[in-house]
Amino acid sequence: MSVSTRTARSAVAVAALVAALGFSALAPAGADPIVGNPDVPVGDTAMGSQIAKHEGLAPDRARNLTDPAPTDPQIMASVAGIDVSGHQGNVNWQAQWNAGKRFAYVKATEGTGYKNPYFAQQYNGSYNIGMVRGSYHFALPDRSSGAAQANYFVNNGGGWSKDGKTLPGALDIEYNPYGATCYGLSQQAMVNWILDFSNTYKARTGRYPMIYTSTSWWSTCTGNRGDFSNTNPLWVARYASSVGALPHAWRFYTIWQYSETPIDQNTFNGAYDRLVAMANG
Repeated sequence: MSVSTRTARSAVAVAALVAALGFSALAPAGADPIVGNPDVPVGDTAMGSQIAKHEGLAPDRARNLTDPAPTDPQIMASVAGIDVSGHQGNVNWQAQWNAGKRFAYVKATEGTGYKNPYFAQQYNGSYNIGMVRGSYHFALPDRSSGAAQANYFVNNGGGWSKDGKTLPGALDIEYNPYGATCYGLSQQAMVNWILDFSNTYKARTGRYPMIYTSTSWWSTCTGNRGDFSNTNPLWVARYASSVGALPHAWRFYTIWQYSETPIDQNTFNGAYDRLVAMANG
């Protein structure tokens, strides 16, 4: 058999194996293929983008300054902050500081196939300007286990240190940007996945992660099974003038994402010294 014939047959065999495994040859290197839809690789899903899409804001709505400011009396003793992802690119942290922002969360990872290319500028830049900062992970529970994604997160910027300026990592769990709302998981399986992520993160860092979600998604996809309120701080998303009902069992929120204009706007439910206390564990 000639070398060219062996090469051709090897190529066919590899292609067949790729097809049998359900992977797309067109997917970028390092991307996790979608279960049942292998041509769609992991992208950069911004925190809250799917909540905005499913719960009242059009996904292509231009960002502007017309959203109502929150009027909930709880935020009178609060700290203003933002969250960013790769969509924001290099952030002007001095401008955000001048606007009164004192904490920031930065997207680090998604699934086990995406890392924010602007992470260093955003994570270090917010810290260097004086903000208390943390990082978040966008969960894709249909791709791999909670433990696998927690480890990927910690290994790529999601760690924690007791320096008074670093918040515990956050698990962003919301509507699936690539398919079925609840990622094809039963309600109990979803609870188990979140628990797996949470316990693994705790084992790696000594802290439980904050959980970012919306009340509607949580109710639909967990069926209000399980109680994370005694371990995991709540970061709730609701784009309105009041925070409204909280997800199952949480009696109060730690952070409220109340608007996505002109960049995601958040308020910490407490005074600045409480924010620092949370950073210190």
